[in-house]
Amino acid sequence: MDPKFLKPYEPSEVEPRIYKRWEDAGFFSPDNQSEWANDPKTNKNHGKTFTLIMPPTNANGSLHAGHGLVMTVEDIIVRFKRMNGFKTLWLPGLDHAGFETQVVYEKKLEKEGRSRFGMDPKVLYQEILDFTLENSKNILSQIRSIGASCDWSRLKFTLDPDIIKTVYGTFEKLFKDGLVYRGKRIISWCPKHRTSFSDLEIKDEERNDPLYYLRYGPFVIATTRPETKFGDKYVVMHPDDARYMEFKDGQKIELEWINGPITATIIKDSAIDMAFGTGAMTITPWHDTADFEIASRHNLDKEQIIDEGGKLLPIAGKFAGMKIGEARGKIIEKLQGKGLVEKIDSNYKHVVRTCYKCNTLIEPQVKSQWFIKMKPLAEKVLEKIKAGEVTYIPSHYEKITTHWLEGIVDWNISRQIVWGIPIPAKLCDSCDTGFVDLEDALTTCPTCSKELRKDNDTFDTWFSSGQWPFAALGFPSNKDFETFYPTNLMETAGEIIFFWVTRMLMLGLYITNKLPFKTVYLHGLVLDAKGQKMSKSKGNVINPLDLTSKYGTDAFRMGVVVGNTPGTSLALAEDRIKGYKHFSNKIWNISRYILMRSEGFDFDKNNPPELSSEDKFILDEVNKLKSEVTDDLENYRLYMAAEKLYHFTWHSFADKIIEESKDRANDLGATWMLLSAWETLLTLLHPFMPFVTEEAWGSFQFGKGSLLATTRWPKF
Repeated sequence: MDPKFLKPYEPSEVEPRIYKRWEDAGFFSPDNQSEWANDPKTNKNHGKTFTLIMPPTNANGSLHAGHGLVMTVEDIIVRFKRMNGFKTLWLPGLDHAGFETQVVYEKKLEKEGRSRFGMDPKVLYQEILDFTLENSKNILSQIRSIGASCDWSRLKFTLDPDIIKTVYGTFEKLFKDGLVYRGKRIISWCPKHRTSFSDLEIKDEERNDPLYYLRYGPFVIATTRPETKFGDKYVVMHPDDARYMEFKDGQKIELEWINGPITATIIKDSAIDMAFGTGAMTITPWHDTADFEIASRHNLDKEQIIDEGGKLLPIAGKFAGMKIGEARGKIIEKLQGKGLVEKIDSNYKHVVRTCYKCNTLIEPQVKSQWFIKMKPLAEKVLEKIKAGEVTYIPSHYEKITTHWLEGIVDWNISRQIVWGIPIPAKLCDSCDTGFVDLEDALTTCPTCSKELRKDNDTFDTWFSSGQWPFAALGFPSNKDFETFYPTNLMETAGEIIFFWVTRMLMLGLYITNKLPFKTVYLHGLVLDAKGQKMSKSKGNVINPLDLTSKYGTDAFRMGVVVGNTPGTSLALAEDRIKGYKHFSNKIWNISRYILMRSEGFDFDKNNPPELSSEDKFILDEVNKLKSEVTDDLENYRLYMAAEKLYHFTWHSFADKIIEESKDRANDLGATWMLLSAWETLLTLLHPFMPFVTEEAWGSFQFGKGSLLATTRWPKF
């Protein structure tokens, strides 16, 4: 018997060695298939491909438990497909992660007493680049530690020159097709980070704030934000509101306001909610989306009150230069002094929009930005979804996606940050428009002949990530693109279905005329043991490497798969992982017993000795398990396959079959049965627990000189 079985299984000793052996063997690449897989006579799936593009990991930190789940789920699928003879590509990637990474680096700058504001953009960019490259080394090592059998020779980074070239090509095509435009629109703006966002990056948060009822001439208006009211010179009401029939559209009224007398204009608009407040409202077109739309319909002035840093502008008089939090109370004091505060509802519950990263109140701003017209792209994807050409796991995400696509709005892809892919465009301040300029050749405006300036903004990182499947495969003419696109599966978190998955569908179909993937597998969040979302502020973030080093990678992988249905959040407790460490030990101990029992036994797979009816029944049960596990994996029911394997291996095979076979220690049929069954079970277990199964495999007669990872999936 192999002497290694004389001591307990030690994952920390086994795993690095086994992974190096796999990597050195080169089979992670689809170009290096097993001999049996390359033979069309022995491989029913010969010539078929299976492609999975890894969601590129943000190169700004370390892996968390969610990453561990992603790597585990995808590796199980990839190993299964590879063992079934598919030419399998799992392409790994790293994401520059635009705004996300810049926020991380800004926190580093703050600790150093520095700020990105005022820094030379080129210096800042280089610092962040060096930061991500250093992080990347650690991240790639961590991905390996999870056992990910991806093709490292094809590793891609979202800032690779060929990726940028593809992104630029898409931008140019959108521009030429009239699907991207530069327009002055009201956008969501974070005063802390001083960048715009798309609607998906805004977090709705319920808050309790004072609701102020203010006297505005003959009207009473209600607001939670008196600091925005300096520019209010329009009072709006519904044309059918009986309370205000005496007032006519366009009528002028004189009234006392915050900084003195003003002239206000009456506006009638059917968008007004007559049930809210008093039914009359002033509008702040520069700082409110609904107000902006009203002002646009009526051709009203739009005046900026709050600057990009969240401070009041000179229009606020003596309050100019104040932050909103400082100014609000003082403004109310002044209004009270003038007798213009009717009442205050001190505990008004409402929803506000905040930055998803820093929780700062979003301050809408009117800015010229690049927008993509999304409806034409969405309509094509909707047709494909309704035709059943995209499968969602779980299925309810199809309805969620369809609903979002049907109500889609134009996408602001401009970001006022340094880190990312620069927008290749020139801007005309005179015409307030822009022109795509990939060759950096334009100097004067084609419309007015005025001098152009370079656009200093970067793309929303989701714009480049939305092109990941075809860009990473070398669109348009790379052999990999021709061979492996469209991909078979996109596996990622359900929380980014709109950010990423749906945008990949739209951009992939638009550029390649093919959907980028056929199946979408969406997992839920990985929560802490109490079911709370992990966050650094709570101090409950689980580092998967802490668990793998303590209990072994196989234990972690089983811990995040068993019982984890797609789309459902998983509460991850350390005890859960610890329990599967015992299962790794059980596999090791089973292997030791069967090896001891079969010493000197010549195992011929195709010529069994005489088998008892009991042995035949057991092998039939193993065959039944093979069938069920195969069907589960083919239909991405990983959680069911893992649970079946766990219970059969431990409770049926170890606790019952092996124990009962000990009474037949000299029965050759029973020994052959144990070897045959264990060969199958090790193979079935391998995608889930690759390290312990690979280490055990090589010590058996059936595994001599071979890798389990490249062994054929058992037939049934």
